Parts: sequence; structure tokens; C-alpha cells
Amino acid sequence: MIGGLSVTARTLTCVDTTLQDPLVGQVLDGRYRVEARIAVGGMATVYRAVDTRLDRVLALKVMHPALAADAAFVERFIREAKSVARLAHPNVVQVFDQGADGSYVYLAMEYIAGCTLRDVLRDRGALQPRAALDILEPVLAALGAAHRAGFVHRDMKPENVLIGDDGRVKVADFGLVRSVDTVTSTTGAVLGTVSYLAPEQIDQPGAADPRVDVYACGVVLYEMLTGDKPHEGDSPAIVLYKHLHEDVPAPSALVPGLPFELDELVASATARTPGVRPHDAVALLGQVREARAPLTEEQLDALPPQALSGEHDNAEDRTSVIPRSLTVPRPLPVNEDEPADDAALHRTSRFQSPPPLPPRRRSVRPGRGVIALVTVVLLVLGVGAGVWYINSGQFTKVPSVLTQKEAEARKRLEAAGLEVGKVRHTYSDTAGRGTVTETDPGPGARIRKNDSVALTVSDGPEIVKVPNVQGAALKKAEELLKKDGLEPGLVTEEFSDEIARGAVISTDPEAGAQRRAGTAISLVVSKGSPVDVPDVTGDDPDDAKAELEEAGLTVKVAAEQVNSEVDKGKVAAQTPKADSRLAVGDTVTLTLSKGPEMVEVPDVVGSSVDDAKSLLEQSGFKVDEDRGLLGLFGDTVKKQSVQAGKSAPKGSTITITIR
Repeated sequence: MIGGLSVTARTLTCVDTTLQDPLVGQVLDGRYRVEARIAVGGMATVYRAVDTRLDRVLALKVMHPALAADAAFVERFIREAKSVARLAHPNVVQVFDQGADGSYVYLAMEYIAGCTLRDVLRDRGALQPRAALDILEPVLAALGAAHRAGFVHRDMKPENVLIGDDGRVKVADFGLVRSVDTVTSTTGAVLGTVSYLAPEQIDQPGAADPRVDVYACGVVLYEMLTGDKPHEGDSPAIVLYKHLHEDVPAPSALVPGLPFELDELVASATARTPGVRPHDAVALLGQVREARAPLTEEQLDALPPQALSGEHDNAEDRTSVIPRSLTVPRPLPVNEDEPADDAALHRTSRFQSPPPLPPRRRSVRPGRGVIALVTVVLLVLGVGAGVWYINSGQFTKVPSVLTQKEAEARKRLEAAGLEVGKVRHTYSDTAGRGTVTETDPGPGARIRKNDSVALTVSDGPEIVKVPNVQGAALKKAEELLKKDGLEPGLVTEEFSDEIARGAVISTDPEAGAQRRAGTAISLVVSKGSPVDVPDVTGDDPDDAKAELEEAGLTVKVAAEQVNSEVDKGKVAAQTPKADSRLAVGDTVTLTLSKGPEMVEVPDVVGSSVDDAKSLLEQSGFKVDEDRGLLGLFGDTVKKQSVQAGKSAPKGSTITITIR
């Protein structure tokens, strides 16, 4: 349940049965049985699969073969997948495994049965403020974890917000994430969906920081509150122009009566100038909670006119995103010895008058009636006194002072006839310094007047110094960062002649810099001294191995051999290629030649020169013309250097004599 909205009758499995997918029914990597295709994206196809080893359903994201052929892209894909897998956050779709099976590069991820936020908006239009905020808060919590770990999502949109059947909200598809400090070239292509792009993504494609996700979340909030995107156009270019030159309008312009706190929240998140926005999702989450605190129940539950719930006849269902399940579990009876129906009846029925007593004989002791009457009168007076005591102003409710400054909170509590008890201070990433984050008892609790209320006050974010971990082994450096209240972030590798392999070269930010506790610190680790890979193609395998090992490299010979112009048994290819840079100890794989591929030579005698050349080249040969003096003006092949029907190495040259 999200803000009173039920999401129990939809599933993310939108299987396309019109096309036959070659992977469906196959077992990838000897472990993952592909059952159905769920969705197709620009980078990969997502399947529902079963992990036969652990017997669980999961989502398998398989990279498109065209992209899998790009080794650099695959390497980046795997590196980023490993980094995302470290985001062990309950609102992030988890990555379980990564691998390759032939030309298929895949990720094994958590499978969420439910629907996307796009499905919800399509079915219900605008949402009530409570539902919109209930969805936005876990989204920001997930993005906040990513931002503090050093990553930006860069493609936030309703399609990437999953709502499970159990009501959990998760952020999916970190396929476009990049290191916060990394600028990647996209050859002019703008990543993401145009309706949710921040202006700086349009001006400077490829460069992004957490504030682009903040902007996208502001647009998503606007869409949840109004049912429409803030900028529309007949073409993507028009939408991009509006993002650059027009502010996102206030949601209340479309939904009259919407609280101004929500207008301010959208305006803050979608400011066209990045520096005006909250610096990351954690900061925006703090603003969301501050904006929500003063809203009344009526404001939170107000149904916007753009909502499509009027299409449902069942009035009880008007607040549900997706129809509720018809079977609602009934609470267990309080008394297990009673039948459930009887117990429920006893809990909900009014007290019944006792049955009439049989007529009694006149008492010979009238004093008992007087005593009974007195007892009843005293009982009534006692109950009345109790009711009077309870309702005579001896009790009050704890007022809400969350997000208020401590001094303001004290005044409000004292005005309610309460005292301020123990004041505890704690660090907070979302609450401003000096503001109240918690009360004990909580807001709305019933309390006797003149009792005390304990306060928890924020000291703002905890600030720590980045330790000097240069020269430390990676594992040790990560331990030192955690000890000082920081988190290890993105790990990259560089060559170094001074720092031993596997040790830390530097951190970003550098040692001594002050950062919030929990901030992710990027680490640059040494790959060791660089080695220029020598060219050993065409060499004898033993000679090639000796030369590579002398350079400090490890050699592996591939089991499979290939046809090549190189003599049989010699080195036909090497991976990486010559002149690549590796670290000492890295591996070079050698592929041996099984000699050239032999191809049958076609008969071209009597053919025209053009036809002969075309036929020979199609068979894989090179062609040389011999015209001599008599063939300067001829156009007919009189002879070919290799007789028709015989075999010759593919790629070798066939000479044709022209007369």
C-alpha cells in the first residue's frame, strides 16, 4: 500500500509472444534457464529466468550482441555492474551475478513482480499528494545511496520506478550510471529521456552530477501531482528547448488547491541553474520531509481533478492505484478459545440489555433493595467522575514540532502545557542544524499536562577528514576509510612505477579534505609498472613465449586454432595486440595458425576480364592481370595460373593471362 493506494493486481511481466526469441528456453552459462522475454531496451533485453542452482526466479539482462562485440563497452558495462552491485539498498533493484556465455554478456538481477510508475500514471492519471510523496521518498533514498557511493543514475523516469505487489518501491536500470567525476564522450548523443533531462545534460552531453537526478525527480513529482509532463512538444527538439529556456510551472496551476509547499518543492528540484537545486538526492529527501510535515490529512488525501478514478463504480476503490485483491485476510481473534465469528461479533456488537428476570416473590428483607440502589448510584457517580476526570483537561496531545528550531519547539510545547525533558543531539544528513528530528512521546501522543517531552535535535551532517591511504593495499585502505566514517567508492586502476601493484595511488577527494560522514571516496589503485606488448605474430610459439615472459608478461595459448596466412603452427594472433600497454604479470593470449584455408579455384578461362575477376574475388582470391603485348587491347582470359578445380590458399593471388 502506498498512500492508501493498492498495487496488487498487475505484473511487470509484459511478455512479447509475437516474436520468437532464440534465447527463450535456453540455459545461459549452465545455470540460468530463460523462460520469457520481459522488455527490450536500447542496450539490452530483459528476460524472466530461473536460477537452477538456487531455484529462484530472477531477471536476466542480456546485452545486445552488437554492443557485446565492443570490448571497451563490455569492460565498462561489467565494471559499472560490479559497482552497482555494491549498492546494497532496499530500494535499489539488486544485481546478483554477472557473466558471459559465448556472445551473450548478462546481468542476473532481482525480479520484481508488480508494475512501473508509468503503468500507475497511465491507469490513474494524477495521484493524491500522499501517494506521490510515498513513492518519491524511497526513490530518493535509493538515489541518495547511489550518489553517496559516487554514482549518478542519469535516466530517472517513471519507467524505471518499480512498485512491487507488496508495495515496495525500487529504482531499476542503473545501466546508464557513470562515476560522478567521470566525463564520458557520447559523440553528441544525449543520453536519457528528453522529458526528464536537466538543462546541463542538453548543453554538455556526457557530463553529469547528482543534480541531474534531482531535476528528473522534480519532473517526476510534477507528473505524479498533475498527470502531465511539464514540457510538451511535437518533437524532441521542442521539448529540449523548453527545458533550456522555460521553468517547470507550479503544479497548482493545473491542480487548484495544491499546497504551496509542493509548488516550492517542485521549483527547488527543477531549478534550471544547477547550483540552486539540492546538491543530491539526500538533500532533496530532507526538503520533501520538511514540506510534508505541515500538510494536513485533508491536503494529503485530496483527490486531484486529473485523477482517472472516477471511471470505477466502487467508491471504496477510488483511492487505489490498481484494484485491490478480492481476498483480504481477516485479523486473528483476540481470544483463541472463541470461534472467530463469535469473537468478531463480540468485538463489534453493542452491549445488550440483560434478559428480563423471572418474577420474584416479595422480599421479606426490604433493606437489600436500598443497599442495591445505593450501590448503583455510587457506581454511576464513580463512572461519571472518571469520565469527568479524563475529559476535564488533565490530558493533552503532544504537538508536532518536527523540523522546527529547538527554541521554537520549546515555546510550542510550553504553550501546550508541557515541559521539555532530556535533549539529545545527533548527526543528520537530512535535517538542518538545530532542528528537531524526533520527540518522545511522538507527535499526537496522549500525555498528561505538565509532563515532559524529550527532544532529539540535529547537529547537521557529521564532517570527517579523508585519511591518507596512499601506498596501502586496497583492502586496508577501505578499512581505514570505514573506520573514519567514510565509504569506499569507485575503484579505478592506473599504471605506476612508484606504487606497488594493488596499492592505492590516490583518493578523490584527496587526503585531508573534509567531507560528510558516509561520503564515498574514489580510489585509484596501481596496476604496477607498464609494459609495451611486443609483436609476436608469425613467430614460433616457444620464441613468442620467451619474448613475452622476458618483458614480464604471462603467456596463455588458446586451445582453438584459426586459419591464417601465417604458416601452420606459428602465432596467428595475439590478445591484446602489439603496442598495447599492460602491467607486469598481465596475460597475453596467443592463437596459433592451422595454416591458410584452402579454396577450390573456379574456371575462368574464356570469360571476360571483369567476370573472371569478380568470380575469383568472390572465392577469396586476389587477382593479377598478365596482358603482355598481345593482350593490351584484349578482353578474354586465355589462361589462369592455378588450374581450375585445384585448391589454393584463400587470399593468395591468381594470375590471369589476357589475349
